[in-house]
Amino acid sequence: MAVADGWENFYVIVGSSAGALIGLQFVVITLIAGNPNVRRERDPRVGGAFATPSVVHFSLVLMLSAILSSPADAIPLVAVLWGLVGLCGLAYVIIVARRMRVQKAYKPVFEDWSFHVLLPCAAYALLAVSAYAANFDVRPSLFLVGAAALLLLLVGIHNAWDAVTYQVFVRPRQDG
Repeated sequence: MAVADGWENFYVIVGSSAGALIGLQFVVITLIAGNPNVRRERDPRVGGAFATPSVVHFSLVLMLSAILSSPADAIPLVAVLWGLVGLCGLAYVIIVARRMRVQKAYKPVFEDWSFHVLLPCAAYALLAVSAYAANFDVRPSLFLVGAAALLLLLVGIHNAWDAVTYQVFVRPRQDG
């Protein structure tokens, strides 16, 4: 009996989506990198600030899906694992914020700060808080984990789409 009984379909859908989106993002990045018309950035920190976080968020959603779909019978270990994902995610968001601030190729706007820092921070904080709350009541904690996973998935989709549309629609006009 799994800890997250009743959540199997949710995590199959979310985990599969995250896995597929990781692969898709690698394909898109490869296609963009292979395009001779795409100007190469002089600042290597741009990828770490804007592309890598989407892959990290998708990967952590995939990991959460695996953790919560595992055949564990008790919540404490599972809650510790998703709490660690939340704490590590918070640390990673701080790194991303620093990378966004120090790179010079693109000046982030409010939407960038929202989707690369604020919303991921909220999702990872939800994971950390829900791990603690699981000690008292598991059911609401599982809803918080589900909300955090969906938020990270949506943030990753938005950020990947934003990066592609920037390269396809905005960049050519700036270069030409």
